[in-house]
Amino acid sequence: MSDSLRLSVLDLVPVRSGQTSAGAVAASVRLAKLADRLGFTRYWFAEHHNMRSVASTTPPVLIAATVAQTERIRVGSGGVMLPNHAPFVVAEQFAALEAIAPGRIDLGLGRAPGSDPVITQLLRISGPTADVDRFPDHIADILGLVSPDGATLRLTSGREYAITATPAAAGAPRVWLLGSSDYSAKLAAELGLPYVFANHFSGEGLERALELYRTEYRPSEAHPAPETFLTANASVAPTSEEARARALPQMRAMARLRANLPMRELETVEEAQAAPADSTVEGLIAGMERRWIIGDPSAAASELRGLASRHGIDEVMISPIAGAFAEEPADASPGREQTLELLAAELTSAA
Repeated sequence: MSDSLRLSVLDLVPVRSGQTSAGAVAASVRLAKLADRLGFTRYWFAEHHNMRSVASTTPPVLIAATVAQTERIRVGSGGVMLPNHAPFVVAEQFAALEAIAPGRIDLGLGRAPGSDPVITQLLRISGPTADVDRFPDHIADILGLVSPDGATLRLTSGREYAITATPAAAGAPRVWLLGSSDYSAKLAAELGLPYVFANHFSGEGLERALELYRTEYRPSEAHPAPETFLTANASVAPTSEEARARALPQMRAMARLRANLPMRELETVEEAQAAPADSTVEGLIAGMERRWIIGDPSAAASELRGLASRHGIDEVMISPIAGAFAEEPADASPGREQTLELLAAELTSAA
């Protein structure tokens, strides 16, 4: 990749009409292998629950499947929603992943539930999970547990009890703090951790969050300087018309989510184009078109360079949202593959 702008991938493992979860996962692993070959920096899986169009429910499982079939790309979570899980379990999972693929694992941690209140309650009654109000403490716990030295617990008797997430760690996953608010930016700065703002989901408050993170950053031993990158939704195709057609299913799905309409599998391009007009949905889509990267390779690359320059970053994590036509195979995602290939070719040739 270009030295001036690194590219990475955020994957929600989309499930489209006529596709099974198995097909969706196979398509995502294939996409990760392509990103690895193209020289992308990292490939992250999100955590979402009980959504018919999203199969990224368990980042650690998807990470394990992906590192086994890739060679050099960093693979991680974007992110694990910590209030849904016991910190010790998260530490053990990612320490195991680090043992499987040393030096290639990122642990992105988020504070949001990743679903609706009913699913959040189900997750919390299924086993011990982290108290959202103790989010900073549990991040500190995970940092200690995954380190080669482990952590120490002082018992009520006064005796110290040593705890490690794995018996003999030689390294640790790299921990990132994720968020979309001032809170997450300030916490990452206070803890001296790398930080990523969820620009692909909202975009509101980006400038303020980055300013808070950079100006309030407290250097840590592992991270002496602030480190951040941006996320962006992208659909890139040989023509702008195809890029927009492929973006339409995801834009309609996001619009339905924001309008509190029933969710369904991701539409094919043909289904999205044939859907009845809805003024609420169309209004939300118009806003997305202005914020998302949708176009031909030259225009998309120019937008990405501009985004990076405006915000002083050298890495953009693409969420490739290009949808599929009905005749395309169910175990692949040609539109998303095309997005990565065209961006890599454009940015590399311009380096």
